[in-house]
Amino acid sequence: MPEVLLEPRRSVLANAALRRTFAIISHPDAGKTTLTEKFLLYSGAVQAAGAVKAREGRRRVTSDWMVMEQERGISITSTALQFVYRDHTVNLLDTPGHRDFSEDTYRVLAAADAAVMVLDVAKGIEAQTLKLFEVCRARRLPIITFLNKCDRPGIPPLELLDEIQAKIGLRPTPVTWPVGIPGDFRGVIDRRSGVFIRFSRTIRGSSMAPEEEVSRERAADEEGSAWISSDEEADLLSGIGADLDLRSFLAGDSTPLFVGSALTNFGVRHLLDALVELAPAPGPRMDVAGRPRELSAPFSGFVFKIQANMNPSHRDHVAFVRVCSGEFERGEQLTHGPTGRLFGTKYAASMFGADRNTVERAYPGDVVGLVNASDLRIGDTLYSQDPVKFPAIPTFAPELFATARPKDSSRYKQFRKGLEQLEQEGVVQVLHDPQGDPAPILAAVGEMQFEVLTHRLAAEYGAPVDLVHTPHRLARRTDEATAKALSAIRGVKVLRRGDGTLLAAFESPYWLERLQADHPDWLFASIVTE
Repeated sequence: MPEVLLEPRRSVLANAALRRTFAIISHPDAGKTTLTEKFLLYSGAVQAAGAVKAREGRRRVTSDWMVMEQERGISITSTALQFVYRDHTVNLLDTPGHRDFSEDTYRVLAAADAAVMVLDVAKGIEAQTLKLFEVCRARRLPIITFLNKCDRPGIPPLELLDEIQAKIGLRPTPVTWPVGIPGDFRGVIDRRSGVFIRFSRTIRGSSMAPEEEVSRERAADEEGSAWISSDEEADLLSGIGADLDLRSFLAGDSTPLFVGSALTNFGVRHLLDALVELAPAPGPRMDVAGRPRELSAPFSGFVFKIQANMNPSHRDHVAFVRVCSGEFERGEQLTHGPTGRLFGTKYAASMFGADRNTVERAYPGDVVGLVNASDLRIGDTLYSQDPVKFPAIPTFAPELFATARPKDSSRYKQFRKGLEQLEQEGVVQVLHDPQGDPAPILAAVGEMQFEVLTHRLAAEYGAPVDLVHTPHRLARRTDEATAKALSAIRGVKVLRRGDGTLLAAFESPYWLERLQADHPDWLFASIVTE
């Protein structure tokens, strides 16, 4: 084979080796978004983290770009942020922590090669986000753990290690270990070198934390019993084999663990270095048939997120595409997998929260925002030359249902447009009763999805809406024959999705269990896809 044909392959592989694509997951208020902002500070992507707005006294963070997020101080939607650190291109996917937005986080995890699990030392692993950690575990996604807020009172670190192993099934392997109890944090022992790194505060956490390396002898003299206790714990960890094991980490069996305080920036550099040094570079991605799509194959990627109105002035529509193989070139005509039609990529951008820059080329692991890509849907595959289809992105079965009507009938067109775009984003599912009220019925996993929908319909589309909840609490996919039989049964409503899928919604799990027992030939299939 001529040498000229080999050069592009080496270029793709070399660029992919310098990519790191990871998601950050946590319980609300564990410090995930703060940690995201501090990563940007340490990479030089922002000059000062946590800038304070004098009038309102609230921090504004790069990843929380939506007005509702800034008003409430919580992450509502996932965000892609690309920056460079130590000659590596880092694609950071910030996710919402609240369980009501778990489905959005699931979609992001499908695009990530690794995850950072942030735990508040005062709370440990909390039930409402345990499911997200279990998903990472099930997918054998490598997880790095960060014990955050060590400068505040909390659970003893050894107890947290036991909790991680018991609840998630991951074996923690601490790389840094705290000196001093939570609330009396002195610094960390780097277990790889045995050096003590002393904790120092910065003003409002707006600049990098000073790191003073102290020898073991000096640490014992200056920190006294705090050092002795932590040193003994570190020896105990070595005695039970809780040491960094790269092979088991990459296999999803163990989790390298770091400690610190994102608010004060201490431990952030250790964690960011670990992501570059330990987290895997992109590898071949499996297609629906279980065959690997090699990195050097022609371009392929899949849509894992849709976001409308990131720029409200232009009513734009951005599809976030994870590059899986080959080289992406702006302007290239790609094939849209579901339709077989050509798709133009003239308006392509690298994402930085709500900000974007035109991107000319991208490589495996990168996230490309395709602007005004209204024909794309979550899970769609794009490719050049060799056709490929990647597995479906997981979805959740809805647990809440509500009938939606515009408050102002003259705004019905805006109401319909808003519902269409928000459904494409995955904010809610939009269903209809084939035999009843023509008003759309919205389905969601959690109540906050409805809050986001009503806020955005009013703020972005000028279409305030009234929601009336229905008594239904779970749904199963069904077929025409079963739907016909169900139509006369009390406590069950048959609904149809826009793609034609029939859903049977039940007021009580009892009805579902009874019907399954009495009619084993009826179809009640799980809505969750893997």
